[in-house]
Amino acid sequence: MSCENNHKTKLRDDNNKKILINRINRIIGQTTGIKKMIENNRYCDDILIQLAAIDKSIKSLANVILDDHMHSCLIENIKNGNDKIVDEIVDLFKRFQ
Repeated sequence: MSCENNHKTKLRDDNNKKILINRINRIIGQTTGIKKMIENNRYCDDILIQLAAIDKSIKSLANVILDDHMHSCLIENIKNGNDKIVDEIVDLFKRFQ
């Protein structure tokens, strides 16, 4: 995998893309399910439980991407002498709080 900080791109292999897209599709399915629950006047607790599940799914996806970013882009940029990437990582952690 290659990270290009100047153009803000990340080249991912097909397998990595497939894994991420599968997770996103699962989140989309969960969201669609909640929409149907609301349309069918389901009980609030049931909807809130599903919303919590989506929240967990999104956080899990974010952690997978962050982990990949730390192990590829961060290391690659530091090896290439770009220590400003550390500021980017600090900003990311601030957003996660």
